[in-house]
Amino acid sequence: MPVSVLARALRAYVRHAPGTLGKARLVDRFLDEYLRTRPVHATVRLLSGDTVSVTTSDVIQRFQYLFGEWEPNLSAFLRDRLRPGDTFIDVGAHRGAFSLLASHAVGPHGRVVAIEPHPRFHSDLTAAAAANRRTNLHAVRTAASDATGTLTLYMEDPANLGHTTAVRPRHVHATVEVPTVPLADLVSRADLATTRVIKIDVEGAEAAAIRGLLPALPYLRADAELVVEVTPRLLAKQGESAAAVIDALSDHGFHPYTLTNDYDPATYPQAMRRPQPPIRCTTTPKEMADLVFSRTDADRLALGS
Repeated sequence: MPVSVLARALRAYVRHAPGTLGKARLVDRFLDEYLRTRPVHATVRLLSGDTVSVTTSDVIQRFQYLFGEWEPNLSAFLRDRLRPGDTFIDVGAHRGAFSLLASHAVGPHGRVVAIEPHPRFHSDLTAAAAANRRTNLHAVRTAASDATGTLTLYMEDPANLGHTTAVRPRHVHATVEVPTVPLADLVSRADLATTRVIKIDVEGAEAAAIRGLLPALPYLRADAELVVEVTPRLLAKQGESAAAVIDALSDHGFHPYTLTNDYDPATYPQAMRRPQPPIRCTTTPKEMADLVFSRTDADRLALGS
């Protein structure tokens, strides 16, 4: 059997067979590396029901091809929290993995505000929204920050497009200039009033995004929650810190929780079967981490409530 045919058969087992038997080993020992080094170009159906085009040399698109999902614990959290009529604000929407998921969850009377400044990713996002008739999704091609101006985005590795960052890396593959606007000015008061979750994933620019959001916090509903990816290494390069991000939101009544996010694809089959809830964050992260901020004060944030 040709290796390409074998890879397709094993991917079909990982993607569609019930249970988790042998899936982690197949992904870890063969499929992840094979699909990275021998890219497949395909249109795949995500667990949300949407179809998107993928090229498996990129890590996010590879995981979507293998599993139909990106970051299963965060995906489960969003499905649990979002209800018809809610608003979801996706800061750093990239190609729309979470915006598309949220679009289904909030329904035709809800709204998704997808903020993605990079022209390539913004184009992919709007194309996916149009192809899947996601009419409740509004895409904004501006970077969320704490001031109006411009920003340089750096692509370091074309095999990890999601790591495009405003912090200059050692090796630069490509750059693009994008406009910036304070986050509180990018979202209308009406949308803020119905927002259930704000997700911020901006690869080192989270401190500025949070500062730009602070004036809008009084307009959020009482049960609104934030999911913020903090990157201590990139923050430190700018004289920022994860502790300052946590303190800024804690001062406004938000408690931090850690949401497990393992980028090892071998963990995906189990995580998709049994997603983990956010647990109270008791120490400042030293490595990249997903933090959930909630006005609920508990040891963990229950799913399925």
